[in-house]
Amino acid sequence: MLLNVKHLSTHFISSKGVLKAVDDISFSINKGEILALVGESGSGKSVTALSLLRLIPNPPGKITGGEIVFENRDLLKLNPEDMRQVRGNRIAMIFQEPMTSLHPILSIEEQVMEPLIHHKGIQRTKALNACYQLLEKVHISDPPIRGKSYPHMLSGGMKQRSMIAMALSCNPSLIIADEPTTALDVTIQAQLLELLKDLTNEMGTSMLLITHDLGIVARYAHIVHVMYAGKIVEKASIETLYSYPRHPYTMALMASIPRIDQDCRKKLTPVQGNPPDLFNIPKGCAFHPRCPKKQEKCMEETPKLIPLANNHETACWIYE
Repeated sequence: MLLNVKHLSTHFISSKGVLKAVDDISFSINKGEILALVGESGSGKSVTALSLLRLIPNPPGKITGGEIVFENRDLLKLNPEDMRQVRGNRIAMIFQEPMTSLHPILSIEEQVMEPLIHHKGIQRTKALNACYQLLEKVHISDPPIRGKSYPHMLSGGMKQRSMIAMALSCNPSLIIADEPTTALDVTIQAQLLELLKDLTNEMGTSMLLITHDLGIVARYAHIVHVMYAGKIVEKASIETLYSYPRHPYTMALMASIPRIDQDCRKKLTPVQGNPPDLFNIPKGCAFHPRCPKKQEKCMEETPKLIPLANNHETACWIYE
């Protein structure tokens, strides 16, 4: 097992109270596995990713409990210097917005070389050659020319390819891809995701894929965890989740996406209501105000994940 997260909680403190962005979640990723974390905006996906790298701004945020065991070390117990050696080296992250994640006044080649020089101790000349090879690997034409460009001179797809090159530079064991195709057109999205999948397969790298797009999940992930209001409410393999979704929230997400085997004139069914205010999460199951299958118990007690068949788990009282 490459990564084992146990009972992780990350809270934010403000004048309004305590916001439980991540609330007692557990999951694991094996070597070479792609795990998808899905859910609506505000469900806690990106905070989970930032927690793994200990990039939560403190204040106002704080990891309040749990373990993040990566390559047999608990990352929450590492000192700052040791943690810096993990970031970008053993765990790399492709951030959601390459337009704002890349440094605006450093050239692309300077930013791709930085992990190689810092983590691997490679001399600048060799790092520059490695940079060009990486840019070529992610299908950026004329690397010596593009490498000297600045982020504002590149298209969104080019920026994201540069981010992928940076993530792969130190051959990490785990890549966290946080909405890696945000703000890109559909054609470029498909190209980048195929590229990322091919490169991770080639290098034997595991990936945590964060997205709200269930179409992307079906094509690229092996395991899916569904998040809602800071908690994981369903875990299953791709085949199991798409064939037998069990949590009402997962069912609602599935019903809201178009399918090629359905009449195109049929209207999609949106998920009713809005995600809860995390400063004021409803008592009991957080989804119950939007759930068509709610019971009286759902409004009083918070369900825990219940094991079903085929390593399938769901947090819903209707299966008790």
